[in-house]
Amino acid sequence: MSRERWAELALHPVRIRILRAVAGARLTTHDLVELLPDVPQATLYRHVAMLVKAGLLDVVEERKIRGAVERVYALPEHGATLDAAALATATPEDHARYFTAFVSSLLSEFSRYLARERIDFTADGVGYQQLVLHLTDAELGEFAAGFNALVGPLLGNGPGNGRTPRLLATVLMPADRPAATGDDKQVPGPVNDSGTTKGE
Repeated sequence: MSRERWAELALHPVRIRILRAVAGARLTTHDLVELLPDVPQATLYRHVAMLVKAGLLDVVEERKIRGAVERVYALPEHGATLDAAALATATPEDHARYFTAFVSSLLSEFSRYLARERIDFTADGVGYQQLVLHLTDAELGEFAAGFNALVGPLLGNGPGNGRTPRLLATVLMPADRPAATGDDKQVPGPVNDSGTTKGE
């Protein structure tokens, strides 16, 4: 399956709502029917089945109720983080699926935040941005070590004591250089008598 197909699977409006509902929870199809009453049951079941088949939803439990099997669904754990072993053995297709689950989980959590009765980006400390860092391999290593040193001690904080759970998600990958166009080329300005370009 192509990378574009993974994104298409996750970004369907009904499937977004399913992933948003399941984020941080363990739900049955009965639970989902109650949470999404405007979605026909047959349609809901079909989309749940598609998400399970694609690996974007996991069946984490099966219960026998009156002779029928009821499945309990949750977001895949690997959608949140990949351990060293998973990173070493994952194929590009695995990563496409895992990353799609990761982004879907973020989208679901952010949608849940926006649905709150009161939101305040400043007071809640909410933010998102993309930055391009130009780093040598050594500088990248220093950055990773510094980040781990900063965040590592905080991971031991438990709930309570006035603490609010805050989701920190990180993505780090090489950024392709944009292709240069004729308009992007730097054209030196007029040269003055000293041999330097004006403006320097």
